Amino acid sequence: QPQLVESGGGLVQPGGSLRLSCAASGFTFGYYAIGWFRQAPGKEREGVSCISTSGSTNYADSVKDRFTISRINAENTVFLQLNSLKPEDTAVYYCAALFGSRCHLISRQYTYWGQGTQVTVSV
Repeated sequence: QPQLVESGGGLVQPGGSLRLSCAASGFTFGYYAIGWFRQAPGKEREGVSCISTSGSTNYADSVKDRFTISRINAENTVFLQLNSLKPEDTAVYYCAALFGSRCHLISRQYTYWGQGTQVTVSV
């Protein structure tokens, strides 16, 4: 079955960095754009970043210039590098797969979802 597994979350101080990974299996990874979404307690899920099958990227304004998404198709893996972290970045981060070459941050159109990894930014 299709599966996405996130890893790399944790507790970090403001200004710190984390690298999240999303490992995919059970579907043809190269046919899917991959997105990262996050949900903080009491808030709606929001799109963070996505990467198309060809490597084109999109970012939410709130993370632009701080987060970097990348993918290695040969390893069925997508990474999200989080730099200059802020307390407001605290959330559960999910990766998701969207069939087709292009990507966007409309979560309801994504087909497969991981279980999420917690990112906490605090002193």
